[in-house]
Amino acid sequence: MPNTSLQQHLRTAGYDFIDGPIRNHKPLQIWLKQGLNQAELYYADILHAFSSPVKLSITKDPSLSINDKHKNDYAFQIGITLVQELMQSIGLPPLDFTSTIHAGKKVSISYKNALSETVPVGDLTNFFSKADFIHPNPVLLRHANRNNLIIITGVVTAEQLVAEMETDFKITTKVLSALKKSAKDKIDFSTSKNNTLKMVAGSGRFPIAVKASRIDFDKGRFNGLGLLTDNRDLF
Repeated sequence: MPNTSLQQHLRTAGYDFIDGPIRNHKPLQIWLKQGLNQAELYYADILHAFSSPVKLSITKDPSLSINDKHKNDYAFQIGITLVQELMQSIGLPPLDFTSTIHAGKKVSISYKNALSETVPVGDLTNFFSKADFIHPNPVLLRHANRNNLIIITGVVTAEQLVAEMETDFKITTKVLSALKKSAKDKIDFSTSKNNTLKMVAGSGRFPIAVKASRIDFDKGRFNGLGLLTDNRDLF
């Protein structure tokens, strides 16, 4: 993705966009990343694998605030492609824009009602320093010693995807009606400046970005956490 304001805003706080269709990310999940393999969910909650006297809590991330003024701008066809993929990944009805919106200058993507939640890394470090496995687990130990374990420390969710498409022609009421009909009235379409189509869509809160750290073990002993996101695109 290009280095535009929303992406840079997220990266500054240690987050990466979620590129894939799977969007079940939550803080305190443990994911497995082996070599060149795609990261995959390993434990749905840290407490399914580890026990510790340290209690963990999920709070609002004080380092990150997102509003619909934070946008990413894309070339037109790239932007349309990304919008279609995002809609599919968050469970919205597929739309074929090519029959109505076929040429333009750019597409801007942003999100409404975004919420950022995190677990303080200091608390997690304290947790792992005093932690043990729930039960003897040679496979988990092997992955830990090979530093294959990733802990999600923060997730950004949103309620609505907002896309503004600057076209080469005037957006007519006929075009709006055709799009609303295609979306079965589940997506809001409007126009501004005569040639800019605005789409607002959402079907419940969905993850858009994730912050994660590698869990460093050295021969069975916890050795620290290292931020993996902000430029890795692991998710």
